[in-house]
Amino acid sequence: MKEYVFTPKGVCAMQITFAMEDGKLHDVKFMGGCDGNLKAIGKLLEGADAKAAADTLRGNLCGRKNTSCADQLAKAIDEALAE
Repeated sequence: MKEYVFTPKGVCAMQITFAMEDGKLHDVKFMGGCDGNLKAIGKLLEGADAKAAADTLRGNLCGRKNTSCADQLAKAIDEALAE
């Protein structure tokens, strides 16, 4: 299982970590941000198909920001899949 660390931009979370194995997400965690909501995202994505998760999360916005923690996670997953 490969682990990834991503530094998001434009959001409250300071770091996103996750692991991927066989295209599935595991141990998605956010440092900072809206604690309860981001823990829930991690639980919901456990074992999920990484590409499908990124497609679902991409473009989600937070308030007046042009991104969100979920959108930043999609970017992190996209980068990991591109490796």
